[in-house]
Amino acid sequence: MRWKYTFSTMPPKIYRNWISGKDLVTFTVAVRETDLYIRAASNLERKAYKLVEKYRGFLETYIARNPLFLTTLEPIPITDDTPQIARRMMEAASQVGVGPMTAVSGAIAEFIGRDLLEFTPEIIVENGGEIFLKSLKTRVVGIYAGKSPLTGKIGVEISAADTPLGVCTSSGTVGHSINFGKADAVVTIAKSTILADASATAIANRVQTTEDIDPALEFAGKIPGLSGVVIIKDEKIGVWGKVKLCPTAV
Repeated sequence: MRWKYTFSTMPPKIYRNWISGKDLVTFTVAVRETDLYIRAASNLERKAYKLVEKYRGFLETYIARNPLFLTTLEPIPITDDTPQIARRMMEAASQVGVGPMTAVSGAIAEFIGRDLLEFTPEIIVENGGEIFLKSLKTRVVGIYAGKSPLTGKIGVEISAADTPLGVCTSSGTVGHSINFGKADAVVTIAKSTILADASATAIANRVQTTEDIDPALEFAGKIPGLSGVVIIKDEKIGVWGKVKLCPTAV
């Protein structure tokens, strides 16, 4: 079974170079549509591959029984046979008013990242622009915002004490994901990568012009569990919550 759904929000080979962490071992794991870029204290490729198969298996089996889960753009009820990973996606989607598959990349990144923490004290799992991060030192995630003049100029500084957490990005001008807005980048930060992923889409959907930045930030501020947001549209930037921006050269 193949997922006929687009997950990535930006060119991964570009974005992957913009996550600080070269002190860690880097490896990739690709299983059908899932393409992970992982940094850890050691090479955990085999363990990661098995985990991708495990969690994709849960989702694929559930989708076979409940095909609406794959295609809906709106929240749907949780059923008794819903596996934990799908349940978390549905809960996050319901919280912000989007379909559950908007959180699939963040869900895969978080579930695999948390399982791998049994074998490494630090982990960075990037999946289509969505990042699960546990670090023992400060890290910087650069912001790719397409043709915006701010691309490559700024990043989000993540304190080790705040991890594990998720940093996710949605864009209406970069990539092929389902997005009804025109923001160059919406970056969200939350303890739950799954919530950050769903929220990034929901917030990005509300940005058509630079005048929409403030209302979108107001919406973001009402999402329980979301700790920070950055919205970039053209040369304008809006920030809400616990966000530390820093200059970056990539």
